[in-house]
Amino acid sequence: MRIRQIILPLFAAMIPFVCPAQSSRPSVAPTAIYTDDDGTETETTTDFAGQAPLTVTFRANPTAMEDYSPTYEWHFRMEGEAKDLMVRYEENTQYTFTTSGTTRVTLLVSKGDTGERLDSVVIRVTVSESKLSFPNAFSPNGDGINDIYKAKDYQSLVEFHAYIFNRWGQKLYEWTDPADGWDGTYHGKDVKDGVYFVLVKAKGADGRTYHIRRDVNLLRGYTERTTTN
Repeated sequence: MRIRQIILPLFAAMIPFVCPAQSSRPSVAPTAIYTDDDGTETETTTDFAGQAPLTVTFRANPTAMEDYSPTYEWHFRMEGEAKDLMVRYEENTQYTFTTSGTTRVTLLVSKGDTGERLDSVVIRVTVSESKLSFPNAFSPNGDGINDIYKAKDYQSLVEFHAYIFNRWGQKLYEWTDPADGWDGTYHGKDVKDGVYFVLVKAKGADGRTYHIRRDVNLLRGYTERTTTN
């Protein structure tokens, strides 16, 4: 009886040493990093939307893969399509979306020699349809209101080129970023008040083309006033 009382505690003390330690299960936690419409860099694990051109960095973020030689497959497929747009074979990848609609980005991971695959993960990226419009006047007088002639509303443009002409057809200015515009000068000097002409050629992520031709009224003497009750 005395022997049994001694052996049992010894056996119990040995159990932690003979039982294998529990290791973390191999996994991935993919994220997408992009700059939103407000200019803020955002990292997400869920579906999201933006306007073209939309550059996104996808990261697999693997854990407990030290004992394996994993392979990564990023499958890009437009919703409603039967075939992949493309497949990238790398842990992290970057892609610029230039077509409107929703793209399913699926990450497939194999643990290497075993051929065993982890559960697939899908992130859906939706690119908005395009739009573009321009005003017919601006007042570059330094009051901080409507000083630059530029697009009034735009999104998802993959091509853009705008020109300003005077009434004799002379080109005064051009720009290729829809966020920019004309400040009402030519060679650094203010042009006179009057009517000018804008020509805009652009293409949207949805394939829509824009050919905008319109008069531009330059009203330097006009001042915006704020009325309070």
